[in-house]
Amino acid sequence: MQVAGRLGIYLLLMTLLVFGSQCSRKTDTMQAKSLKMKESVKLQEAYDPVSPKPYPGGEEELSPERREALGDLLLERRQYDGSLVHYIQLLKNNPERQDIRYKVAVIFLLSGQPKSARQELNTVLAAKPDMLEAREALGLTYLEEKKYPEAIRIFQEVLRRDRSRGKTRHLLGIAYLGQDNPREAIRVMEPAAALNDKNVALLASLGQAYLKVKDYNKALRYSEAFDTFLKAGDEAQAYNNIGVHYYLEGRYEDAAKCFQKALDLRPTFYEEAKVNLQRALEKLQKQTGKGAI
Repeated sequence: MQVAGRLGIYLLLMTLLVFGSQCSRKTDTMQAKSLKMKESVKLQEAYDPVSPKPYPGGEEELSPERREALGDLLLERRQYDGSLVHYIQLLKNNPERQDIRYKVAVIFLLSGQPKSARQELNTVLAAKPDMLEAREALGLTYLEEKKYPEAIRIFQEVLRRDRSRGKTRHLLGIAYLGQDNPREAIRVMEPAAALNDKNVALLASLGQAYLKVKDYNKALRYSEAFDTFLKAGDEAQAYNNIGVHYYLEGRYEDAAKCFQKALDLRPTFYEEAKVNLQRALEKLQKQTGKGAI
């Protein structure tokens, strides 16, 4: 699978957009870094028109292929600032590389900078209007900001082009739930659930929608989704994915509790939950002024 394809899937459980469920293996000790303090300096260096200098020790400047590979590796390790520098350097030398610009947008989105991500994605889509992953990510930038009408419009456009995209249906359903329109959420998410009845986050969203319309029997999908992960012996991932569901609904305290539970269950290598917990706590602090659960 191409890198862009893997990133598109990773975006769904963010959805950033942010939250992926690919950390079932042990990771190394490298931690995700914030772009906030270092980003401006590194971007300025990357865009500096001065000719590239050799690396210390006489090593020549990286080839584009090696630079891209290193950027991809750092992205996989959540080293967003280092990955961004390599991608920006590639764009400086070849601004037509829209696949690289898409990755830059993904980094901004995963780092909680939806406006910067949107700017990059609009550039990508101007050159590649049929790139559905980029259009879906554009919708996610609005979903992250709770601008539900804009998100709905974009997700609907993606589905008009490809009605089989289950993750787009899920995101559209979340946007409808944000607008307090559970019946529309059910309508768009049910076909996706029929094709993938093991997606705990999707089933959790459906359960919430049915709960809002007081269809309590179908709302049991929520607990059934969680039980599916418990039976599979992956309780930590279950808590992480339920936390994602709460996060996207703006229930940051509940989300933080789920992410913390995932960490308690798998403290040595469940890196996704660490990143997710930090984001949930930051949102909770902004929302309520509280710093702890």
